[in-house]
Amino acid sequence: MSWLSEPKKGAARRSGIITVLDVGSSKVCCIIARLMPAEEGRALRHRTHRVKVIGIGHQQSQGMKSGVIVDLDRAEEAIRLAVDAAERMAGLTVDSLIVNVSAGRLRSETISASINLGGHEVAQSDINRVLAAGARQGLETEREVVHSLATGFSLDAERGIRDPRGMVGSELGVDMHILTADAAPLRNLELCINRSHLSVERMVATPYASGLAALVDDEAQMGAACIDMGGGTTTISVFAEGKFVWADALPVGGNHVTMDLVRGLSARLEDAERLKVMHGSALISSSDDRDIVSIHPMGADPGEQPIQVPRAVMTRIIRARIEETLEMVRDKLNRSGYGGLVGRRVVLTGGASQLVGLPEATRRLFGRNVRLGRPLGVAGLPEAAKGAAFSASVGLLIYPQVAEFENRGRSGKSGIFTRATGTGGRFQRVSQWLRSNF
Repeated sequence: MSWLSEPKKGAARRSGIITVLDVGSSKVCCIIARLMPAEEGRALRHRTHRVKVIGIGHQQSQGMKSGVIVDLDRAEEAIRLAVDAAERMAGLTVDSLIVNVSAGRLRSETISASINLGGHEVAQSDINRVLAAGARQGLETEREVVHSLATGFSLDAERGIRDPRGMVGSELGVDMHILTADAAPLRNLELCINRSHLSVERMVATPYASGLAALVDDEAQMGAACIDMGGGTTTISVFAEGKFVWADALPVGGNHVTMDLVRGLSARLEDAERLKVMHGSALISSSDDRDIVSIHPMGADPGEQPIQVPRAVMTRIIRARIEETLEMVRDKLNRSGYGGLVGRRVVLTGGASQLVGLPEATRRLFGRNVRLGRPLGVAGLPEAAKGAAFSASVGLLIYPQVAEFENRGRSGKSGIFTRATGTGGRFQRVSQWLRSNF
């Protein structure tokens, strides 16, 4: 990822190939894209490159539950198949990739740090030092720093500085958003990817990636919340003044709605999912009592007649779970202290957000303006991948362009972020290949 760093004055931005992997509870998606320097005056705010998708592969997720790997072999197989499909389409071989993470009890903290400058101009090395000083404060036993993002710099008594490089002062300070997660789920995810003979270039929190893809510039600048409702998790991110300032996650998603229908209607799993997608709604309408849906009971004989059930029964089951999930999101947002900063802007995205009536239900419960967000600013996506379910995947493609002031080393990881799993790196993967083949 280091090839995308801000170039020196007079140097041209470089093109390059980037590979991302979205490992979710419902699907595993691998996208290979070419990033090309944007023409002057035509780049979106904070976007230095144009993104052109050249390969994509996705599979139904296996061995995952609420964002956590529960079966290493099945998860590895799904990842291998998704990456292989993307490689075949792009006509190249993947070595390393950027992957998302939503498990591990994500937790946001705001931390301040400062270093002494001695009166000289602020250089990039000084920024790296102050970011590293702040990131160290976020380290805890059995937890790992996922993101260490500068939200604002200060120089002596002056605060609110966006880019201090080249300025003169005695003390450089930084306010940082530190996002941490439990180490074990992250290690298992990296282990699974390493077993597929791939290395992890960087882990990116799902709520951050979704917000990058689904929020427009004005929303991120004025303050907005992005709620990504996936199959097994619901993540929340808050952006203000163009910065990612807070995130959290819930182990509840669209799969829980499906399971409620299975239990409440005694339906088969595949039938419950079909009913949810085709006839499900988060709002009760006047016609629900008259509309009838056919359900094949669990364990019924092939020739047995389906049961006729009013759609109102199904809607009440869905509505109860959706309202419970939204209330949990609302409470977390209010307790975070950023509820007022969000104002009246909420964006829903993720596969489960496509449920009929969900924006209206959210609008009623939150008392805010709500819209359905889809991934923006990427060319070459197939029609099936332009929906809200692929926001996190597209956000991973955007991430390297906006992570200028994130503490990272030459290879995309600084010492703070290096994972002590014993599973990463080229030499480890070569040794695994030798053991498995000889």
